Parts: sequence; C-alpha cells; structure tokens
Amino acid sequence: MPDSALENAIAQVSDAQKGVPIIRAFFDKPTFTVSYVVHDPETKQAAIIDSVLDFDPASGRTSFASADAIIAYVAQQGLAVDWLLETHAHADHLSAAPYLQQKLGGKIAIGEHIVTVQNVFGKLFNAGTDFQRDGSDFDRLFADGDHFQIGKLDVTVLHVPGHTPADIAYVIGDAVFTGDTMFMPDYGTARADFPGGNARQLFQSLRRILSLPATTRLFMCHDYLPAGRTEYAWETTVEAERTGNIHAHDGITEDEFVAMREARDATLDMPRLILPSVQVNMRAGHMPVADDNGITYLKIPVNAV
Repeated sequence: MPDSALENAIAQVSDAQKGVPIIRAFFDKPTFTVSYVVHDPETKQAAIIDSVLDFDPASGRTSFASADAIIAYVAQQGLAVDWLLETHAHADHLSAAPYLQQKLGGKIAIGEHIVTVQNVFGKLFNAGTDFQRDGSDFDRLFADGDHFQIGKLDVTVLHVPGHTPADIAYVIGDAVFTGDTMFMPDYGTARADFPGGNARQLFQSLRRILSLPATTRLFMCHDYLPAGRTEYAWETTVEAERTGNIHAHDGITEDEFVAMREARDATLDMPRLILPSVQVNMRAGHMPVADDNGITYLKIPVNAV
C-alpha cells in the first residue's frame, strides 16, 4: 500500500533547496550522545533534539553543563525555541527537556507509541497510579506522517520502530534526525533487544529512511568511535548509508539482517544508564514524585531485566 508519510518526506527533501535548516551539534562524550539545535535562518525559530541531563550514577547527582551549553548557544544566536523533541525514550542518558523548557520555553514532544513504552516500564518499575501511562507527561505526541513547522521549515514525522516501539525520525527541511535507528556507516545499526524491540521492524524502518533522496543529510544520535576512526562523527547521507553501512547497505536481505542483529544483540551488555534513564525519560524527562521525606528516588529492579 502507498506510504504517504514517506512520499511527503521525499517531496519535502526534494524541495528544500530554499531555507535549509542551520544545525548545531553538541556531543556528550560520557554517553556518546549527540544533541542538536536546529533553526530556521529566516525566523530564528528553533528546536532542540535529544538533549542530555548530566547524571552521575555513583552519587545520584544531576548537573546541567550539557544543557547550559545549549542555552548559551541559543542566547548567542538569538533563537526562540518552539520545540524540545525526543526521538524516543532513551536508555543511555537522561533527557534535559524539562530544564530546557523552564529556561527557554517550547513544547516537549515524542512519538505517540511512547504509551507502549510507558506501559511496559511502568509495570517494571511499579510506578503506581501517580504515573499516567497515556503520554500526558509530554506536551505533544506525534503520529506517523504528522507535519509541523519550525519557523518556515517544514517538518515531517516518520515512525521508525525496531530499536524501541516508539522511535521516530524528524525530517526537517533536507535533514533527517534518525535517533538510534541507525549509526554512521562504519558502525552500523541500533540494537533491537530492548522490551518491545524487533529486528525485523528495525530493518523495515532502515529501508524506509534509506528510501529518501540520495543527497538527504542524516544526523545520528550517537557515535561510538569504531576501530579505524580517530574522530567522532554524526553526519552522513542516504547514499553513504546505502552503499557503506556495515549492517544495512543495499543488497542485505531482511532475513540476513535479522539473523545478524539478533546474534549481535545476544552478546551486548545492558547500557550503563538504562534503569535511571528509562524511568525518567518515560516521564518526558521529569523525575518520579518525591517520597514523603522530600527526596526523589530512582528504582533499581533486582533480577528483573
């Protein structure tokens, strides 16, 4: 059946010679995460994508150096932040979206399938009735094919599940922010063994993104500096991924990809920050409600993951 969301995204990229977004990346080495500020050069309207709240698991302390660097850039450029966009509920870092919203404004948004993640992990963390599993912690839930604007920049939302059920990619002008669905060509693709993940869905999502025009710019959410490379990188193109992605280049069949991905995932450890990250990020970056002593706690389920 026709994929109208993808067709609209292709048309958008093809028409994006005018007003391409200005993109500034912020790399957080402790979590290997890339956050982005994307803005319309004409109106100065902006979005922040996949922000990082600094968190020390040994002490349980949070800090704001990563987010403050973004705030300083926004102020320097004279930008107005409309959106605080999440590609999914991250398992490797805590979101700084609520802190940034307090400082800069903007609506916190994610894909509508976050409710699936909230239900799965709400049960795991025994979150109780204070945690609403309906996405209402977020200001906006996006469906596949949704369209909005950042200033005069067109944005199309693509649902790209597989890594998690809720992953989405943001097509902003001629640029795509892929989240964890794929990585740089020499590193490959995301794992698909988290609750609700699916390697077959991931392959289909990869092919969907790689159906965009060859010159489409792709921006990764992570880079892990694979062997043979000495500098971190996070920008590539559809053509480079189709010809060179070590897991998903043209010619790899779905069955071959699934067999590779499932075998590789079986060898991977859980991310260092998955337990604190998910219980915060499923709440749009908000901490759980404090106990009656005024202290906020993050739970560590024992022998449950």
